[in-house]
Amino acid sequence: MSEEVYTCKYCEKSFKRESTLAVHMCEPKKRHRERNEKGVQLGMQAYLKFYEYTQGSAKTKTYDDFAKSPYYKAFVKFGRYCVSINAINIPRFINYVIQNNKKLDYWASDKIYTEYLEDLLYKENATDALARAIEFSIKWGEEHNALPCDVVRHGNDNATCYNITTGKISAWVLYNSVSGQQFLGRISEEQRRLIWDYINPEKWAKILEKYPADQEYVHSILDQAGW
Repeated sequence: MSEEVYTCKYCEKSFKRESTLAVHMCEPKKRHRERNEKGVQLGMQAYLKFYEYTQGSAKTKTYDDFAKSPYYKAFVKFGRYCVSINAINIPRFINYVIQNNKKLDYWASDKIYTEYLEDLLYKENATDALARAIEFSIKWGEEHNALPCDVVRHGNDNATCYNITTGKISAWVLYNSVSGQQFLGRISEEQRRLIWDYINPEKWAKILEKYPADQEYVHSILDQAGW
């Protein structure tokens, strides 16, 4: 009688024992198992967008195509990076790296994300910036047993500077709230230099002048909320 053989359906490697097959973990099997991981899903979104942008269509691409791609690990690295830093507006980030011809190997880097974030914060819709700041302030209030509207007023100034450089608090909020203005007036020169690329007064004066209705809306909401 011939000895029964157990074969991996992913890599087609054969084993004499079923128990050996059960613990076997080849790269194709690993990729199949991690297909629902958020970072992997974001990597696939980037993969599809890349092919759509460079070849005009990605409709025929499946997860299996993605898993077999020689660039799988690079796209997944990018997706997991986005998750780890809680990247803002990931679809727009994907478009940014593709349309600006950034090398795939560098997509998952703080340098590229900082470039993207600085670009985004000057161009995004005011309501998006406002919603993100309010959402962050609510979480901050819960963590510190404080009023959300006091996130800039009574929050640690160094922490606020960091929150500005990570996009949680936009210049839309700083320039249109009492607490934001007070913050900008009291911080040190060192702190001001740290956030300068995000709150450049000359650039923001032009933006606020160009969109007076948005400025009034943001100011009104923040004023009512006690900011």
